[in-house]
Amino acid sequence: MPQMKKVKTAIIGCGTICNRIYAPNLMEKFHIIDLVACADRIPERAQALAEKYSLKVMTNEEIYQDPEIEIVVNLTCPESHYEVSKAAILAGKNVYCEKMMAVTLEEGKELYALAKEKGVQYTIAPDTFLGGSWQTARKALDDGLIGTPVAMVCCYSSNYQFDGEMSDIDPDHFMFVLHPGGGIPYDFGGYYLHNIINLLGSVKRVGGFCKTMYPDRIYRNPRHPNYKEPVHVETPTSIAGALEFENGVHGTLMITSDSVPRFVFQIMGTQGILVLNDPNFFGGSVKVIRSGAAPIEPFQEAPSGMSAFFPTECTLPITHPFREDSRGVGIADMAYALRNGRRPRAHMDLGFHAFEVMHGIWRSGDTGKIYELTSHCERPKPLRSLGLSGTAEEFTLDD
Repeated sequence: MPQMKKVKTAIIGCGTICNRIYAPNLMEKFHIIDLVACADRIPERAQALAEKYSLKVMTNEEIYQDPEIEIVVNLTCPESHYEVSKAAILAGKNVYCEKMMAVTLEEGKELYALAKEKGVQYTIAPDTFLGGSWQTARKALDDGLIGTPVAMVCCYSSNYQFDGEMSDIDPDHFMFVLHPGGGIPYDFGGYYLHNIINLLGSVKRVGGFCKTMYPDRIYRNPRHPNYKEPVHVETPTSIAGALEFENGVHGTLMITSDSVPRFVFQIMGTQGILVLNDPNFFGGSVKVIRSGAAPIEPFQEAPSGMSAFFPTECTLPITHPFREDSRGVGIADMAYALRNGRRPRAHMDLGFHAFEVMHGIWRSGDTGKIYELTSHCERPKPLRSLGLSGTAEEFTLDD
């Protein structure tokens, strides 16, 4: 059987997330990817990455015009996502873009339509929904382990303070959280929404509230070059959304950066509750809570006795691969999709729908009205449960 041709890939944006996990994974974990080039607005960053992995330093335009490069990985800051993705799509490149796809909904709509017009694949991070825990949770739901889903609750809080300890590297570090398209709702909201949609499907309409706690602040870290200087926050730091799904499930999504670290992610069904991990990660526990009071079939009389008041909790075995930090698996999946003529799992319908949900919550809070979603997204195709690990994990993408 002939070996599948690797997909030549280039990275634009050689910052923290690129160096920490994307570049190492693309070079070492996913063999379908042939990472050949990189570019950055700061030439020294591109040069350092190129020297580490024997890549070619190129300009953005050189990457767009190189006929051998098939995938452009857009790891720039959110304010640059639209410009870089648009230029790559216009050049006929397939694009994988870090969350979220753009700053404004209008920009997102334009990119979505342009990718369709050009006939290229346009996929959006995050790809944690392809992780072992989330694919295990998907299988548990699809197998009816908690019956029919009826409700969902997601809550994430953090002390994600750009003016504090997280801002001690350089003046630009985490500065995207100040501006529209950044902030914790957009930075972390994508993790929750991609996983929510993977599990429960499309959202029909949303209502919401948004606020910016303490919009005028000062840099509090003595190590920061702008220590004690004022800084203005232009994006919400806290959101609360009510979601109605097309399948009738009701849910709540709350995200804030003005508290202490904590998360809750649960899906309630007619026969139990699925208790999930933080969707920022690929792995973690998946638990099921079932009660003796839960009828096995609809309208069947529930058993009586004390079992009705003492639910049983169990931890499910993780049945799927990609249990460690596998950022870039969405890029590898797109590469296999290109070679096998199928749709990528992190397809643009998913990315745009999640993007519109977040904007819908913001617009609902701004207008005081329910926001009706205009987009629709089919749940991504689940991964195969092969129990593979290490380099063998990649073969679950080859379908």
